[in-house]
Amino acid sequence: MYLLNNFIQQQDFETHVLNTIKIYEDVLKSINLQQFNSNIIDPIKLTFDKYVFNKTFEEIITLELQRQRDKTNTNAIGYFHQNIFKYIKNCEVPKTGFDIIFTDYNGSKIFVEMKNKHNTMNSSASQKTYMNMQNKLLQNKNNLCFLVEILAPKSRNIVWNCRVDKQLLSNENIRRVSIDKFYEIVTKIPNAFYLLCKQIPITIENLIAKNIIITQEKDTVISELKTKNANLLKALYLLAFKTYNGFENF
Repeated sequence: MYLLNNFIQQQDFETHVLNTIKIYEDVLKSINLQQFNSNIIDPIKLTFDKYVFNKTFEEIITLELQRQRDKTNTNAIGYFHQNIFKYIKNCEVPKTGFDIIFTDYNGSKIFVEMKNKHNTMNSSASQKTYMNMQNKLLQNKNNLCFLVEILAPKSRNIVWNCRVDKQLLSNENIRRVSIDKFYEIVTKIPNAFYLLCKQIPITIENLIAKNIIITQEKDTVISELKTKNANLLKALYLLAFKTYNGFENF
């Protein structure tokens, strides 16, 4: 049973889920030692991690590989949350500027900046976003600007009080809104986001059943490190500090 017929067509949703899954394909490719060390791995951190968490170096390297993959995975989920609104009535996803623009039945618009977590913006980013929203409201007093948060502390639609240049600013038309409340505003369905969350695993399983299966390739990082030195501790240190004083005889 498809749960989202009231606000997004089944084919559109399946296409969007499939496009999101395709972003994962890059992180499922094998990672070699050169890619693993592209930003220079910190062997001192990995050493602390190994002993503090009582792991082997193989386990710590595997966790580091997963951490690197998580960066792309996070981008994939960001893509999912933003671009699904391409398929929802009265919404657009601009190529630049705000993440989403929703046009209400009365012609007023909601300009959306979307964030995954409520605490991901530092003070400087918050100020910049808030001032950008202020400027947008000057163009039309009937418009609204939303900071939409996927992982908000709770379901909410509140005024965003932001400190800019040490001054606390407040505007009824600039708001912090949890994703469930934004879906409710856009679709006029109070539990629309809940229905979306219920549909995601169903659709993914259906796509897998259609032989759209993604498998992870075997990484070569550990085997390549062992060819440099059978002792992974030494191999990791020499990877980063080979030219440093004293390490020639490590």
